[in-house]
Amino acid sequence: MANVNNINVVIEKANDRMKEVKNTIVVMSGKGGVGKSTVAVNLAIALSLEGKKVGLLDVDLHGPDVARMLGGRGQYPTQVGDEVVPPEVNGVKVISMSQFLKEETSPVVWRGPLKTGTILQFIGDIDWGELDYLIIDSPPGTGDEPLTVFQNLKNITGSIVVTTPSVVSQDDVEKAINFLGMMKQKILGLVENMSYFVCPDSNKKHFIFGQGGAKKLAEKYDLNVLAEIPINQKVRENMDDGKPTAYFGDPEIVAPYINLARNIIDQYDK
Repeated sequence: MANVNNINVVIEKANDRMKEVKNTIVVMSGKGGVGKSTVAVNLAIALSLEGKKVGLLDVDLHGPDVARMLGGRGQYPTQVGDEVVPPEVNGVKVISMSQFLKEETSPVVWRGPLKTGTILQFIGDIDWGELDYLIIDSPPGTGDEPLTVFQNLKNITGSIVVTTPSVVSQDDVEKAINFLGMMKQKILGLVENMSYFVCPDSNKKHFIFGQGGAKKLAEKYDLNVLAEIPINQKVRENMDDGKPTAYFGDPEIVAPYINLARNIIDQYDK
C-alpha cells in the first residue's frame, strides 16, 4: 500500500487516471443500514444496461460488500504488463478491498493514512480504461474515506445521498448533505430506499418506515428526489446471492433502478 511519504505522487497518479473517466459519482449516506451499497451496485448495473461504460469502486475498506453484491466473489484483478486490470462482472468493472484479503472474514484494522493511500491506489494503480461513469460507494458517515475522495480527486462530478423515510435516517442524512456543502460538491439528488412495501396479496402500499422523508429533505435543501425504491424481499435475496436486482430481477423491481440511471444520465446529457 502507499507510503505516506510519497502521497503527492500517488495523488497525481490518481488524478491522471481519472482523466479517462467522464463522470465520477459518489454514493453516500450519513447513516448505515439504509441500503447505500445496494443502490450503488444496482445504479452501476442500470447505467451499464443503458449502454454506458461503468466502473464501481468500493471505498468502504472495513465493510467491503459490493463485489459479493455484484456477483464478483472469486474474481480478482489481473496483472497485464505493468497494469492492474479490474474484473468485469455483469457488465461493470469493479474494485473492492475484499479482492485483496486473504480471508473474507479478515478485518482491516487501519488508521487514516493507510486508508487514504489505499483508496488513491485503487484509482491510480488500476487500469480502469475509458469510462462514462465511475460509481464510488462510500461507507456511512463523513470520515476518512469520503474526505480522501473529495479532498484529493479533481473531477468528482456529483454525489447521490441515500436515505430512508425514517426520522432517524433523515437526521443523519442531513449531516451528509451539509458535509457535501462544506466540500463544495454538487448533489445530484436524493434516493429514498425502503420507501414502501407493496403487499403481494392486495397490491396496497404500506409505508413501514414513514412517508415523505426524502421529499421533506429535498424541499429543505432544494434538491431532487431521484428515486423512491420499495422494499422487496427478492432484492435482498438477489444481492445476498450475488445477483444484482437491476440485472436479474423481475421488471417491477428493476424499474426503479433503471429510472434512477436515466435520471442521472439526463442530468449529464442536457
